[in-house]
Amino acid sequence: MTQIQFCMIEDSLDPECVTEQTIDIINGWLVQHQITQNDMQKAMLLSHVKAMVTRAKTLEKLPEVDPTLFEELSEESLELARKTVSLFNSLPMEEAYLLAVHYEVAKAN
Repeated sequence: MTQIQFCMIEDSLDPECVTEQTIDIINGWLVQHQITQNDMQKAMLLSHVKAMVTRAKTLEKLPEVDPTLFEELSEESLELARKTVSLFNSLPMEEAYLLAVHYEVAKAN
């Protein structure tokens, strides 16, 4: 299966449209992993994905992230987050640490 990759700048993609597509992809992965989200978790993830898509378009950088702060996250959550970040050609993998928190919280449901 071919991996989708959003080239926000090169393809002049609309962040709102890409956000919707990204959430659809994530929701498919969550179903596959039997992870459910409550309404608040869905809203928080959507907000994070919107910001992440915007950063992919503007190339804005996150503040430096200390990976040791995220050592207690499961490999499953980290892998889902890495897959999400890899959907974009212009995001640093450090984005995955913050995103993995959303997956980890939803796993606790």
